[in-house]
Amino acid sequence: MATENQWRARRIQAELEKLDIRVSLATVSRYLPKREPDLSQRQSWKTFLWNHSTAIGAMDFFVVPTASFKLLYVWFVIGHERREILHENLTAHPTTAWDIQQLREAFPDETPIQHLIHDNDSIFSERVDQSIAAFGIEAEVSSPGSPWQYGTAERWVGTVKRDPLDRVIVLDEAHLRRLLREYVEYYNEERVHMALRDAPVGRLVRERPSVACRLVGQRRLGGLHHSYQWREVA
Repeated sequence: MATENQWRARRIQAELEKLDIRVSLATVSRYLPKREPDLSQRQSWKTFLWNHSTAIGAMDFFVVPTASFKLLYVWFVIGHERREILHENLTAHPTTAWDIQQLREAFPDETPIQHLIHDNDSIFSERVDQSIAAFGIEAEVSSPGSPWQYGTAERWVGTVKRDPLDRVIVLDEAHLRRLLREYVEYYNEERVHMALRDAPVGRLVRERPSVACRLVGQRRLGGLHHSYQWREVA
């Protein structure tokens, strides 16, 4: 029965009862052939991320040193489906209470996010997970030493460092706050993500109005980046 039908103990026990053979579940289990787990049928973490991308977000910190060697901690939440930055803030003194307040600001209303991934940083304590649950979101903690499990957040850290932060000297907290605000606005609304072939919040396709138009670059972040529009030649 087990080999012909791929039945397990409880199903076999029920079938035997219909044949007027009454044995305990433990007895049936004892004589079942051992079955190796089919790893191909197990949902991998990558499959989970792919299947639930519309409902997954991730949060993380990264550190930015200033010109005076002060360390500032940038906190952010990113949505997996569109790689949109849902909220960001920074502080010189991160605490659990501060982190919880950022979650309140990131999710003030109903949200499509159902799973929020974070790493094993000590600041993401049990209190933080309880606060996440209070928003109707399930906290998903990545395995130690497995940054690939929240790779979307890790890639954004690399992006924000390459695009503006590695190209400027951060003077102080106010300077970094302004820089991040301008970059997140540019990133969400204008910067084309290669995987999406679009900006995270979506950009309209602007057709060329006439052959007399030419592309004109609009300076962003003080000229570190540009966005482009068609403009009539005078």
